[in-house]
Amino acid sequence: MVSDEIVYELRCKIRGKIDFGGAMSDDELMEKTEEIVFHWCEQNPITAVEKVKLVRRLFHSFRGLDILQPLMEDPTVSEIMINSHTEIFVERDGHIHLLQGVFESKERLEDLIQTVVAGVNRVVNESSPIVDARLQDGSRVNVVLPPVALKGPCMTIRKFPDQPMTMEQLVKRGSITEEAALFLQELMEAKFNMFISGGTGTGKTTFLNALSQFIPSDERIVTIEDSAELQIRSVPNLVSMETRNANTEGKGEITIRDLIRTALRMRPNRIVIGEVRGGEALDMLQALNTGHEGSISTGHGNSVKDMVGRLETMVLSAAELPLLVIRQQVASAIDVMIHLSRFRDRTRKVTEISEVLGVVNGEVQLNPLFRFREEGERDGYVVGQLERTENVLQSTEKFRMAGKGLSGGIAG
Repeated sequence: MVSDEIVYELRCKIRGKIDFGGAMSDDELMEKTEEIVFHWCEQNPITAVEKVKLVRRLFHSFRGLDILQPLMEDPTVSEIMINSHTEIFVERDGHIHLLQGVFESKERLEDLIQTVVAGVNRVVNESSPIVDARLQDGSRVNVVLPPVALKGPCMTIRKFPDQPMTMEQLVKRGSITEEAALFLQELMEAKFNMFISGGTGTGKTTFLNALSQFIPSDERIVTIEDSAELQIRSVPNLVSMETRNANTEGKGEITIRDLIRTALRMRPNRIVIGEVRGGEALDMLQALNTGHEGSISTGHGNSVKDMVGRLETMVLSAAELPLLVIRQQVASAIDVMIHLSRFRDRTRKVTEISEVLGVVNGEVQLNPLFRFREEGERDGYVVGQLERTENVLQSTEKFRMAGKGLSGGIAG
């Protein structure tokens, strides 16, 4: 394996050959890279495989993501976690491993971070050390710089597949049963408002993408996200918006709350909000309560009941409203809540689907329709499945309005 010192030395030689005054094509850069690597190999013989890897790494250090580029091209890699320039972890198939390679210096990692955030018109520096961004392929990026990050520049990349996962694929993987998937499809077509909850890495965005495939193609959809990562491809009339951080003067910030208000003026049939984390929950609830039926959003929570409590806290951070009023807003805005969990065997599954009934004695009432029942373990994997409860869906007005019926006897 070629050392990082040699990589740095060769990169400096390539940089000396580049004419920064004019545009150099990828082919020209590759030609220069091969020329310098082949010349170096005359005195330092390496295998053909190592030679190809060295050329690709040097080329990617100028036009790609340096040592990360092969990981970005590897479909088995789902997450890349850079704790510092010498500490890189990779998640493959739910297992996390320490990468053998490192960045040649802290400055090289900092340069790469600036390239990434500049590509989506974001700014990150010591005065604003935290930023969310995305790569051209849609991968989500979170950056934290010193002095907040104590080890040095920190970057986390969440990759997404080229093709969004379908509900059929989730059924085959055991993430949801076919019965529950059909039930959710019928709810989406009847324009029930959905809210997806779950912890970090439980697959909320993946599930939202799959759920969105049930939206009729003749509707107009507006998506709102901190950093665009949704892959809704079944609806032609689609508007995608993302937030913007303030500039170096502290001006120009556009928040999710701003985008929700704008979306209401764009005549959407449905609004899809990638994730609510704070005061924007109030705007989300108001949007769902103003006729935008069939809308979807997500949030971090430990269970459906816990998510209701978190929504209350988020709304309180935006406005001093009586708790009863907030609970009435939640109950009237959201029809069905879906909870996802990540199990100890690293599988991700739907563990609860509950109907939101209303407020009784000051509390939001939930009607569990499906719950995951665990039966134990076999060969290191959790055994169990999502099962229907004895409860039935009580709110069927939207089915009547849509001229549809609900199959499977789930309706009351």
